[in-house]
Amino acid sequence: MVSSRLVVAATATVLSTLGMTSCVPSNGDSATAPPTKSEPASIPSAESVGAPGIGDPDFPLDGNGGYDVGRYRLKLGYDPGTKHLTGVATIEAKATQQLARFNLDLSGFTINRITVDGRPARYERSGGELTVIPATPVADRASFAVEVAYAGEPKPVRDSSNLGTYGFIPTPDGAFVTCQPNGARTWFPGNDHPLDKARYDFEITVPKGVTALANGELVGEPKTTGGRTTFVWREDDPMASYLATMTLGKFEMRQGKTRTGIRNLAAVDPKFRGSLDNLYKLSAEMTDYWSTVFGPYPFDSTGGIVDDFPAGYALENQTKPVYGGFDPDEDIISHELAHQWFGNSLTIKRWRELWLNEGFATYAEWLWSEHRGLATAEQLFRRNYSAPADAPIWSYPAGEARPDDLFNSSVYVRGGMTLHALRQRIGEEAFFRLLKDWNTQHRYGHVTTAEFIALAEKISGKDLDALFDAWLFTPEKPTTW
Repeated sequence: MVSSRLVVAATATVLSTLGMTSCVPSNGDSATAPPTKSEPASIPSAESVGAPGIGDPDFPLDGNGGYDVGRYRLKLGYDPGTKHLTGVATIEAKATQQLARFNLDLSGFTINRITVDGRPARYERSGGELTVIPATPVADRASFAVEVAYAGEPKPVRDSSNLGTYGFIPTPDGAFVTCQPNGARTWFPGNDHPLDKARYDFEITVPKGVTALANGELVGEPKTTGGRTTFVWREDDPMASYLATMTLGKFEMRQGKTRTGIRNLAAVDPKFRGSLDNLYKLSAEMTDYWSTVFGPYPFDSTGGIVDDFPAGYALENQTKPVYGGFDPDEDIISHELAHQWFGNSLTIKRWRELWLNEGFATYAEWLWSEHRGLATAEQLFRRNYSAPADAPIWSYPAGEARPDDLFNSSVYVRGGMTLHALRQRIGEEAFFRLLKDWNTQHRYGHVTTAEFIALAEKISGKDLDALFDAWLFTPEKPTTW
């Protein structure tokens, strides 16, 4: 995922050198506006109140219950000079129960107006929770639209652990926007958890001379009026909120298509102009190659962005991975582009199963090295397996990512080693068939570890419980599998 929030070229690094610190991420920032005093005429029943969390026990206030979002229509304006953002977010959703009230995730900002299906709605605020109280309850199974007008200075999440700084991060010439795991709430209201994927429309207005990059495809040509330019982007494939971006700044760009015809856009801050051609070339080559290994590319465009913000990590924003403050090498680019399949098209239901994103993307680095005639996946596996039995990676079961240490190196590298151990056990033909079938069966959907194990056993005809238990769930170095 984050792409590598672990900016490590793990292909050449022994696992014991990859330790990281940890801390629980904040799930609620204080709001700019105080809670309103308005209350509904009567106390709603529990059955008509949308839950303040989507049901992830490790991140109990992330996301929300009672509805499913179909599309976000985000009309946004931002001025880098004043760091002021204005937004009108229209959220098109379908109720999964009757809703006398429901929550959205939003940190900070002043709320100017909220309507539900065009009618004014009341609201309450508590930390990162925005509770909407429609004039009349939304019926179970009904489609409805929430419009939230808001404004203020976006505040990123600053975490001292391996999460770092994320969300909407102002920069001198724009913004660096990377939202994993729960930073979408720092710039728009929504259902901020991977379990609720949606489609997105972005209408972004910035001062003339600033470029606005978002997910998906540019709709028409940017229009400039009165010294401000508006860019319209659309992502018509389902996307988790943490993959949404509106990265802003001055960029040098190269656009075209890959050899197989997939649109390709590379953009770099002028400080990194020397990496533009390499980013463009590698993004095209890798997207085409991964399509032969993992199955057809799931989106309409590929590429990447290098910004000048010194994040020290990269994130696999859907269709446009972002690299923060460094020239990305082949390992990192291969990792982020592999995420377009593992994490973006196939999305986890709970953060504790993050290895399904990061382990697969790490193993993709090893596969790319093998493809390039460099170190083989077997050599890289053995190099990492040589870590002593008391190395930190063996005490952290990769299949159960911890909320206070979500991006531990074990999730990445031990997760990748799990896949190589599986490849050793079931053989080349079954393993690579498994990768393609996994993507075909769950394209644009959600996945779990149990589903992956079941498919691996079905394709191989082998009982693999002991292998996955040793590699994913046992806090010690595997010795047999």
